[in-house]
Parts: sequence; structure tokens; C-alpha cells
Amino acid sequence: MIVNPSLSDFTKDEPWRIFRIMAEFVDSFETMANQGPLIPIFGSARIKPDNPYYQSAEKLAALLVEHGYGILTGGGPGIMEAASKGAYEAGGNSVGLNIRLPMEQHPNPYQNVALDFRYFFVRKVCFIKYAVALVAYPGGFGTLDEFSEAATLIQTNKINHVPLVLVGTKFWQPMLDWFRNTMLLEYGAISSADMELFKLVNTPEEACEVITTIHHRGIRGTIKID
Repeated sequence: MIVNPSLSDFTKDEPWRIFRIMAEFVDSFETMANQGPLIPIFGSARIKPDNPYYQSAEKLAALLVEHGYGILTGGGPGIMEAASKGAYEAGGNSVGLNIRLPMEQHPNPYQNVALDFRYFFVRKVCFIKYAVALVAYPGGFGTLDEFSEAATLIQTNKINHVPLVLVGTKFWQPMLDWFRNTMLLEYGAISSADMELFKLVNTPEEACEVITTIHHRGIRGTIKID
């Protein structure tokens, strides 16, 4: 029998890949378990400091720190840096989950705790598992991926129903309109209750108020993944 050498090497490497994945989960879980209540803030790595969304994310992080929350980001530039900076300079806990990429992603300096990930899916588990709310600013495919996974897990009751806050009406409203008009009304692919998963706001003050108001009603606690 003729065996493709490249496929054979792939098969031999697979058990060791599993150990690398396990190690990444164990190391990150040990570190994250002691960080207190965290709020992930997602958004584009390409947004510059002079962009109003950068300034908004920085302010929101500082406001949330004042209410006793730590901030969890992807550890890179753009919105991630803004949120990390806001939390760090406000004297709060700034946790960064950096992903190793061949380009674009470099850790920002505003982190009390920094973890380095090889695997996107391990990193995403840490974002969700330790969150008490989630915030998404305008972003690209990575932001949409993180936002969509959180919405799916909430929708299917795999995690607790926590606030999922979208900041920026101009960016997010067209997508929510598509959800309602196309996915819900035209195709029936989602339910009307699914449209209630999201809280759309424009300012950091509004985002902070949504999160703190819901938590003051007693809807609080670390997300547990089933």
C-alpha cells in the first residue's frame, strides 16, 4: 500500500497536538480562575487612537473598573488596546488573551495579566467562560466570530444569559435589521426572542448602565459552560 508521507506525518503529530491543547486549557484556566468578574470587550485591531470608538472603549473600560469589574481583551492593538488602557490606567484588572499570529497581532502594554494562545478556540473558551457580560465594538471577522459564538451559546442555553452589548448604532444597526428582516421575517431562521439577546447603545455611559442595571437585579455570575 502506498502511503502519502505528509499524511503519515500528520497522523503521528496528532496525539502531541492534543497534549498542547490540553496544556493551553490547564494553564489558562489556572490563571483566569483568580481574576474576579471580567467583561470582555471585543473590537477591531485596526482602529487607531484618534478614532472615536477607541476613545469610547477606553472610557467604558474605566467606567466598568469603577463598578468593580475587570476588563478582558484580546491583548492586541485597536479596540483591544483602548479597553486594556482604560482599565489599566484606572487602576483596575486588565487581562489580555493574546493570539500568536504571523502578522498584525502584537501584545499591548496595558495588561496586568497576559496569556499567550496558539489556538483560537481555546482562547474563545476563556473569553466566554469567565465573562459576566460581553461588549462588542465595530470590528472585522474576528469580532463577528466572537460575537456570534456568544450569541449562539446564550441562545442555546449553553451559558447563562448575560448582557451582550453592541456599541455603535451606525455599525451594528444594519446587521440587526438584516437579522430581523431576513433571518426572522423572511426565512424564519431565528425566533423573535433571539432579537432580545442584544442591547444596542451608542455611548460608553449607556453600555455601562445596561450592564450595571442588569447586574443590580441579581443577574450576575461567572458563565459556566455546559
